[in-house]
Amino acid sequence: MNFKNLNTQILIAIVLGITFGSFLPTLALKQKLIGVVFVKLLKMLVVPLIFASIFTSIAGLGNLETLKQKGLKTLFLYILTTALATFLAIILMNIFPIGEPTSTAGLVYQKASQIKPFSLEDMLVSFIPTNIFHSLTTGSMMQVIIFSILLAISSLYLEQKHQDTLYSFFSAISEAMLEMSKWIIKLTPLGVFSLLSYIVAEQGVEVILGLWKYIAVVLGAIIFHMFITLPALLFITKKINPYSYLNKVKEAIIMAFSTASSAATLPVSLKTVVEKGGVSKESANFVLPLGATVSMDGTAAYLTIAVLYIANLAGIPMDFGQQIILGLTVVLLSVGVAALPSASLVMMVVILNQLGLPTEYIALIVSVDRILDMARTSLNVTSDLVVTKIVDDK
Repeated sequence: MNFKNLNTQILIAIVLGITFGSFLPTLALKQKLIGVVFVKLLKMLVVPLIFASIFTSIAGLGNLETLKQKGLKTLFLYILTTALATFLAIILMNIFPIGEPTSTAGLVYQKASQIKPFSLEDMLVSFIPTNIFHSLTTGSMMQVIIFSILLAISSLYLEQKHQDTLYSFFSAISEAMLEMSKWIIKLTPLGVFSLLSYIVAEQGVEVILGLWKYIAVVLGAIIFHMFITLPALLFITKKINPYSYLNKVKEAIIMAFSTASSAATLPVSLKTVVEKGGVSKESANFVLPLGATVSMDGTAAYLTIAVLYIANLAGIPMDFGQQIILGLTVVLLSVGVAALPSASLVMMVVILNQLGLPTEYIALIVSVDRILDMARTSLNVTSDLVVTKIVDDK
């Protein structure tokens, strides 16, 4: 075993983190600061990296026709993978119909009642920045993406000298952010150890054991989609060995599991797919930043199972037709609601209200949400990596 290899160090950190959190929970809770700093360092790079990456990828295409083809293909693939994950979750819940009816007595989940009802109009309006500098400082990703796309397209209409100036400027920013990310990535084992030990110490194993059937079905859907559905899609479209590719880019997947943040994983994803996955820099810069915001395979599968589980707990099981409508709702919502804070919570409350199910039931599953969040984020990022490889012409 090569202990100088970063992936080896991360795997050791995972084992040590779980062990430390289990046997020394008091100390594990006190060292949370290390993990928080690590994630913040990664997120620090995200906004300038997304802005610069999208601009250079579009400006580098040279014309709108190429942009149209690549953009539509990317969006179609993200919707397709999300739909496949959603309907896989429905199938699993019909094979394993978990959730015995229970009472809502004593269950309270105040945050759910404070969420504003979903509005398509509000969602679409929220995509448009009124002040791009405010969007940049607050990290409003969809607004940053929209503005960077429009700025890049407008640059294609400028004189060549101005195009070259803008392209050089944003290329330099992108390169600087990637260089900085290399420094931060070296801290990954320490950050992973801190984050995992804290989560294990905070959650404990009792909560996990109490909801083991629910956790098993969610993880089953995530693992099947990650190792069967997505590799099959990659093999069919590119005729390459999907597992060889995923093995090369596993560093990004491990990072996603550790941080539970697609945005924080973006610098690692960009670096890994280009240097190890054989993807062109132009494709990576265009597809991955979009995926970090709108790709929600793991979240869609998780939400579908959670809602069907809650419906069973409430004694109101859904027939197959209602489940299909639920699946379509999850897919459509996931495209836009991903830009909102607490996206999974917002979507779950919206769907539960729409179905007339009590939001109090969220209290039953929220205790293991942080653990499952790590798994579904790793699937979201795996989907990003697969779609990027498919879109790439290299």
